[in-house]
Parts: sequence; C-alpha cells; structure tokens
Amino acid sequence: MRGDPTTPINFHAEEIRNTYATRQATGTWKTLINHIVEVQGRTVADIGCGGGIYAKALADMGAAHITCIDSSDVMISDAQSALKAHNNISYVKSDAGQIPVEAQQFDIVLERALIHHLKREELNVNFAEALRILRPGGILIVQDRTPEDCLLAGSQTNIRGYFFTRYPKLAQQEVARRHDNATVMSLLHQTGFRVVEKRQLWETRQVHNNFASLEHDLKTRTGRSILHELNDAELDDLCQYIRRQIDGDSQAIVEQDRWTIWSAMR
Repeated sequence: MRGDPTTPINFHAEEIRNTYATRQATGTWKTLINHIVEVQGRTVADIGCGGGIYAKALADMGAAHITCIDSSDVMISDAQSALKAHNNISYVKSDAGQIPVEAQQFDIVLERALIHHLKREELNVNFAEALRILRPGGILIVQDRTPEDCLLAGSQTNIRGYFFTRYPKLAQQEVARRHDNATVMSLLHQTGFRVVEKRQLWETRQVHNNFASLEHDLKTRTGRSILHELNDAELDDLCQYIRRQIDGDSQAIVEQDRWTIWSAMR
C-alpha cells in the first residue's frame, strides 16, 4: 500500500524488477568514467549491479570481464537476462560486506546507488572489502547522492527538487539515508585508499515527450523511489504542483538527477 510506513519497500519483489533493467547508462556517464579510469581491457566488479544497466555499459566500453554482484536473486536473474548476449560476464549473489572472491582480482570496482542502503558502520566494512578485492593501483568508483544533491531546487530538468519543496517530509527521509561528502571522503581515506577525488554529474534519468508522460511515469514509479512514501492523494497533488512549476505541455522534459562520484585508488 502506497504511503503506509508499516509496509517498507521490498527490494527483492518481482513486481519492481523492471525498475532496474529498462534504462540505459548515458553517454555523459561513460565519458566521465573513462576520464577517471580507462575501462578498455580491465576486469570490473559491479557491486549492487541491479538489473545490469551499468554492467552493460562497461561491457560496451570494452571491459575484459565483469563480475555482477548483488544480494537479490531477482536482480541477478534480471541482469543475466539483460546481459545474455555478453560472454564476458559472471554473477555472484552476495552482500556488499563479504564477497566470496579472492583478494586482488579486479582493476575497477563500481558501486552505483549502493551506499545509501548502508549504515556508517556497514560502509566501513564495504570499503574495506572493495580495497581487498582490488589489485594495487586499482580504482574504486562510488556513485550516490549526497544530501546536497538531493536538496537542490526544483527546475525544468531537476524534477526531484519539487518532491521535497512540496513535501518536506520526503526531504527529511531522503537526507536521513544519505551520506555526506565529508563522511565518504573520510572513510575512504581511513580504509586505506589514496588519491580520493570527488566529481559531480547530471545524469539523464528519462526524456518525457510532455507533462502527461512525466505524470504517468511518476504515478507508476516503483522500486526504491522516495515516492513510495506518498499516498495516492498526495501523489496526485504533487503532480499538479509540478505541472504548475514547469512548461511541459509544449515541449519535451529532460529529467535529470545530480550525483556525486568518488574515485579512490588502492
């Protein structure tokens, strides 16, 4: 039931599986990752791979081998289906704190939209595990939203900003589950990583032909979306509020999210 705090999102549910397999990584994402580290010919671990969206991007960028790691059977199954054309990808069901692979196996470890699911103490364990499985000189790439990213003002492209203006309770919940930049940078250094850097990226989530398309998407958005916290009446109200803020009836709406990307060398 939408908006019922007693029914938390089930990340393993069959009905939300398409949330993680129907999008594609953007060219701007690929360009930024290749600016951080050359993917061509490298071995990669994608921790929290979801439906395989970014594993596919890494394969297209020329990675020699990719290991998709996720704690969900549903996500592993979806990744396998999405990536069945690739013969250089393997799959491991595991949580992010104790991955059953030998030490120093990977040149690159990717963790996209993972760390906000981890408490601070779990973050320590996760970063230590990433350090363990990286080869010397290997690169950890962590992509997530900070509280600052989440609370940017709404605009024609930053639709999420309007969620929090209209419903401050969503902002409180969103910020509570996010790690700030200082925390992430500090823990990466404490774990033993060096050359820790931070970048920011506006990544296109979806292009909507008009407001009706955006409204339909918002009302059917499932999975880990913060909109799970709104009841149907609140969601209707939010859509009408967004409609009043933007000019979406006569032009396409390019919906973007701002992410922070940290890179750290072993």
